[in-house]
Amino acid sequence: MSYRRFTVVAAGAVAALALTAGCATENTPTTPSAGDHALPSSTVAPAPAPAPGADAATGGVTADQAAKLCSDMQAQLQSWRTYTPTIGKGGLNTVVGSWAAQNGINMIDLIAHKARVDAITQQYCPEVRQGAIEALEIPDLASGLIGF
Repeated sequence: MSYRRFTVVAAGAVAALALTAGCATENTPTTPSAGDHALPSSTVAPAPAPAPGADAATGGVTADQAAKLCSDMQAQLQSWRTYTPTIGKGGLNTVVGSWAAQNGINMIDLIAHKARVDAITQQYCPEVRQGAIEALEIPDLASGLIGF
């Protein structure tokens, strides 16, 4: 199997996994019933408002969507530091693919413009982006996206 074909198959697998992960929560009730005891939820600090003209670079991603990507990546940073960069890059692809599927991001467009992930994280969570770049030993996040 050629490397190019492998990356296409790997990207397809990540996209399929992300789509199924996004569908798994569709039938979950959003409000607790009278007998349920709601647990306190942790909150992510809201992302700063986009800078003027930033929509083109980030592809119109909302502040909430960007905050979710940042928090998902931050949750994986320690794993990426612990495992080899090769394994960590697979984790990066899983995080980005799942995030895109859960937030209605057009996967085809994201694959064609993978630098958007760098633009989003540079704008909303530069410290998380830098931590991921160092842990994965890559020059930018786009370089770590397989098949993107």
